[in-house]
Amino acid sequence: MFKKDNWDEILQALTANVFRTVLTAFGVFWGIFILVILLAAGKGLENGVKKGFDGIATNTMFMWSQTTSKAYKGLPKTRRYDFRNSDVAALKAALPDLLYVSPRNQLGDFNGSNNVVRGTKTAAFTIYGDYPELIKQQPMDIIKGRFVNQQDILERRKVAVIGKGVITELYGKEEDAVGTYVKINGINFMVVGVYKSKQQGGNAEQEQKNIFVPFTTFQQAFNYGDKVGWMALTARDEVSITDLKPKILELIKALHSVNPADDRAVGNFDLYEQFNKVQSLFNILQVIAYFVGSLVLISGVIGISNIMLIVVKERTKEIGIRRALGATPAAIRGQILSESIFLTIISGMFGIAVATGIIAILNMILASMPADSNTMFANPSVDLGVVFVALLILVGSGLLAGFIPAQTAINVKPVDALRSE
Repeated sequence: MFKKDNWDEILQALTANVFRTVLTAFGVFWGIFILVILLAAGKGLENGVKKGFDGIATNTMFMWSQTTSKAYKGLPKTRRYDFRNSDVAALKAALPDLLYVSPRNQLGDFNGSNNVVRGTKTAAFTIYGDYPELIKQQPMDIIKGRFVNQQDILERRKVAVIGKGVITELYGKEEDAVGTYVKINGINFMVVGVYKSKQQGGNAEQEQKNIFVPFTTFQQAFNYGDKVGWMALTARDEVSITDLKPKILELIKALHSVNPADDRAVGNFDLYEQFNKVQSLFNILQVIAYFVGSLVLISGVIGISNIMLIVVKERTKEIGIRRALGATPAAIRGQILSESIFLTIISGMFGIAVATGIIAILNMILASMPADSNTMFANPSVDLGVVFVALLILVGSGLLAGFIPAQTAINVKPVDALRSE
């Protein structure tokens, strides 16, 4: 394998008909090229979708109360009930695997009637009552000031954190919002922070038009008593929120005298479950990419095998002379396999190089796009392990492509070979 004469012979055999060699190599080039591009495209799509989950605690579920659908303990069906502050304490006490149990309340909507006033300007925004841990569950960047803290909760301070969209409608371009006051439903709140949402997509603009106030202040200022609109529950990393969900629902039903078999009484959305479904989809896409790329690669390998059979046929007399001069079947087989493997690896490596170049150009284009662009495609790439596997596939393909021609070559009898024209 490392003798110069062998390499000279390999190059001479492959350059004897350059056009035929190039066409033969193109099949393997195209197969490995398609495989790498498909895998990179799948990874880019996966990264783009996961970018939408950036900053979100994916091991989270959201839960809200609904109308009961079954009678229970003398209580009628179609009964309406509300979560209470005591439910939050009960969940924390009963389920220590819950990292955060965040009660939430909402007032108004950015599409509703005007509910926020500052000076002569008025607008409609969504007002949320929240706890400090929300910032660890929902993606946002505090660009000025701070978020709601525990002291705000304990003292029921009338403070607010506003989005960039609120500033656009209520403030001037150079005006600093922190330290100013806004009036929400007739009650003054001091602005202590400004946030920018990390969310992308169609709801990105809407997410910038929210106002967050301390949960306890919200309940007191807007006469909500101890009512809780809904909850965001996040499990610890070592525990799946999906596994905890049955226990959570069972406890809530018990606290509110809801029939244990009533599946409609407690609404919920399991973000972790949905995230895993998305991940499963990308796993399937990866398998499809390997399948399609492998089929194209196999077609190229078959092409090399066919051409090598033709080459062996053309070199029958040469093989006969070598056998007559004492060449062993192993030497003949090794020569044919070497030519096949060399052609396969060179064409495959060229395919990998071209695909890598295209991926690099695509990454440069994506990097030049604005950071807040809503593209669902990000950082297409292929792991180094995949390239290593591709090299192994190429070597294996070369052996497979050359095996039949090599066997044909060693079966040639020297006398018959010398008679051939």
